[in-house]
Formats: sequence, C-alpha cells, structure tokens
Amino acid sequence: MARITRAESQERNRARILAAAREEFAGRGFGDVRIDDIAERAELTRGAVYSNFPGKRALFFAALADRPAPAADLVTAGVPDGVPDGVADGTVRGALEAVARTWVAEALAGGGGDFRQAGGFRQAGGARAVFGRLERDLLPLVQAEEASRQAYAQLLTLHATLFGLALERLGGARGRRLVRVAGAALTVLQGASELAAVSPELVRPADVVGACERLADLDLGPAPLAPMARVRPRPVDVPWAPPPVADALRGTPAGLAGDGLVVFLGLRRLSALEDVLRAVPPGGPVAAVVVTGDPDELGPLARLALARLGEHLRRAVPPAAWPPVRVVCDDRGAVAAAAGLPAPDDDTETAVRVSGGRLTARADGRCAGHVLATRESGTTGDASGAAGDGAEGGAEEGEPGCRR
Repeated sequence: MARITRAESQERNRARILAAAREEFAGRGFGDVRIDDIAERAELTRGAVYSNFPGKRALFFAALADRPAPAADLVTAGVPDGVPDGVADGTVRGALEAVARTWVAEALAGGGGDFRQAGGFRQAGGARAVFGRLERDLLPLVQAEEASRQAYAQLLTLHATLFGLALERLGGARGRRLVRVAGAALTVLQGASELAAVSPELVRPADVVGACERLADLDLGPAPLAPMARVRPRPVDVPWAPPPVADALRGTPAGLAGDGLVVFLGLRRLSALEDVLRAVPPGGPVAAVVVTGDPDELGPLARLALARLGEHLRRAVPPAAWPPVRVVCDDRGAVAAAAGLPAPDDDTETAVRVSGGRLTARADGRCAGHVLATRESGTTGDASGAAGDGAEGGAEEGEPGCRR
C-alpha cells in the first residue's frame, strides 16, 4: 500500500476535524462544545485541531462554509405544510418565491429539539437539520464582533445586489431597478430567521414566502448615490498570470486569465460591485475577487455566504439570467498577489484591466472599479440597459456617483 504524503495526511485530518465539529456543534450548540470534545470525536489530539484552526470561532465558521453541497431533494425537505410547492418560472415573482422557500427551509430545519434519533439523524432532511442548527448559532457569533458584523452586512448586500440584478433580467422586470426589492426580501427573510431561532412557533412559513412573493409588485427604484471619489486610473504594463480558481457561485473555472475587468473588493467594500456592473458595457467580462485581512475567520464566512447565494440563484433564476460576473473568494490572497496586491484587507478596492495576458490599467481606492469600467468603456453612466442614476442621491452634477 502506498504511503500518503504529509499534505494528504493534513487534508484528511482537517476533514475529520470539520466532520467532528459539525456533529458536536449541531448536537450541543456552539457554547457547550469544547475543542477537546471535537478532538476526541475526530480521534485526534487537541494540538492537531489547533494546527488547522486558530480557535473555536474559526472552526465553527469553517464547519459551515466547507460543508458538502446539499442535494436538490434536501432543499425543501422539512418545509411545513402550507408552503407552496411552486418552481421558479422565470418571472420576478417566481424567483422571489423560490428564494424564500429555500431560506425558510434552512431557517426552520434546525428549529429546536434534539436532532438525533436512534440510528442517526432524521432521514427526511437530516443534513438540512444539521446545518439548520448550525445556522441558528451563526448570527449571534457574527454579531458578537464588529469585524464579522460589518463583513456579514456587506455579504448580504452582495447577495441582494446579484440577486436583484438577476431579477432585472427576468420576464416582467420591464426595465425596473430591483436590487432594492431583493434587499427588502432579504430583510424579511433575515428577520424570519432570527425570530425562528428564538420562537419558531411564531414564524408562519407560508406567510413569509407569500410576503416575499408580493414584493415583485413594488417599484422601489435605484438606491441613492454618493459623490464619486476622485480616483484616477493609471496605465500599467505587467504580466498577468493568476492561479486557477473557481467561480464561487457556479462552481466552474473562473477563467481570470482572459481579457476583461477584474475588481478586488475587501469584505467592507462589497457594496461597490453594483456600480461596476452597471457601468460595464453589455458583454464586457467582469470578475469580482473578494479579499479579506482575516482569512481564518472572515474567509470561511465569505465562502459560506457566496455558497448560499449560488444555491439561491440556482433555485430561482435560469442560468441565462444570472448576472454576467464571475465571483472568486480569494481569502488567502493568491489572486491578489498575482495582481500586485500582496497584503489585501477588508477595505481594499482595486480594479485592473486585463488585455492579452497583461495588466494594462489599474485604479485604487473608493469607486476604483466604477471609474476604470467607465473610463475603458467610454461611458459616464449606466451601461446595463436600465436608466442611469445620474446625479441622484448627492452625486455631483454631471458626474456619476457610487455606493459608499
């Protein structure tokens, strides 16, 4: 029998630790689990756990983020009677309903009681119940520290941005701006999740789904804009050889080596992506690379949020209507280093233009992606097919604005 390498051994140990952590956290909750309990279940030493994870919070976030993708039949497993069984039909209303159904399934799957029965976890939606319980502990942990709270808020903003842009490409959108509608739906769903964690009997799933579905009739318009930062792109001429990475939403190769715009956004700057995507001309390749200064804790949180967004888009939106952007979670900074950003942090906002295997332009600072997209495309406003925002919400007259 061939001997395994040290790297293979470390990967196996990491997988055993994560599996043990999921079982412990799901069965007893974050507060009652010790690192020693996880080590004992994994049949490893306490030191082996700490050699892979710096602490219990980081391990908890990783246990959620690095979970197996749920099977399609588990997405709605355990949803109580009364929630409609509709499938997304390519309309705004249908997409809102589909995302609400998925979210409600996640929120209620771990809603109280013991998840174990003789012979293991419940067969109907057992995996969903495990992660439902983990999700119940997630929000208090996120809110406990300012860095994770800010990152999570921006990740939800990214979720609303990409879901809303997808809604705008569906039947019945009629050129409307729907990012704020998507944000309203996530507000309802996040509130339902928090209420379900403390009083699940008060959450009526059919009412939550119905409320989100009816948001399709609202027209909230575009979000207000702030004045654009005075960022000026500069020409560069350096090789571009990014490492092979996956699109975090689609699970396919991101293809960053090709021509187009690559925007690096820290976890406190994700709201800037909407302006970039509205400024790029139709068909212009765009990649958003999410970076962080805290890869051990905030990196897994970002991976978790992006995986959830990808699952919701798959459930709700036909592939042709997905926003034309590749999203990469670069929590260890490998892609950023290839672009000359050796130490990205949560406030990073840098954009580069790729052409012929070389970086040809770069901008750094607030609104960098919007400025470079606008300069390269020769536009001064919205190139997405919807009406431009102009000077709305405080942007200087005659000059496009951007989100703070």
